[in-house]
Amino acid sequence: MAGRIYTVAQQKGGAGKTTLAAHLAIAWSEAGLRVAVVDIDPQGSLTRWFQTRKDQLNGKTGIGHTQITGWRTQQAVERLTQENDVVVIDSPPHAETEARIAVRSAHLVIIPVQPSPMDMWATQPTLDLAREEKVPALLVINRVPPRAKLADDLIERITTMGTNSGATVAKTHVGNRIQFAAALFEGRSVTESARRTRAAEEIQELAAEILNRG
Repeated sequence: MAGRIYTVAQQKGGAGKTTLAAHLAIAWSEAGLRVAVVDIDPQGSLTRWFQTRKDQLNGKTGIGHTQITGWRTQQAVERLTQENDVVVIDSPPHAETEARIAVRSAHLVIIPVQPSPMDMWATQPTLDLAREEKVPALLVINRVPPRAKLADDLIERITTMGTNSGATVAKTHVGNRIQFAAALFEGRSVTESARRTRAAEEIQELAAEILNRG
């Protein structure tokens, strides 16, 4: 049986797209799944994280990695699904053609959005893209600040926006926590470097929620 393809997409930069892709990939690997990540973002941040991981862990990364661009994306991803249970694509924020290919290839588009007006407004094109390609979309409210009344109001607005666009909003919210960045600098995930933290719990809960969607 071919693996599931999850494309992490967001046309606005700085939403935590690559951070989410890396952490989810490790969470699924730790759950016993064969996982590959695909970096098609020209910035190559996921590739740099993977190389750091490879160096830090003496090559024992626990996941596969491919860096590709352009029209080869769909073919390469389909090949990876024959060898893996899950393939995670980190898509580019602004290159519409490549982002469209990544979305089209997916079983589910995961869209991180921060609870801010600018981020919420900038998310609509990604929601529209998923709807045009007839791919289910899951909004993940990311980098949620602690104890912020404004965040609560914006989360409600984001939920309404998602519903109006045919998307689902993840029950699991991911907080704005320093452990995420600290783990990436080490080529790791919070589930490895900060296991007994709320950050690790959030990633594990989100990873399970996505898998349970089928």
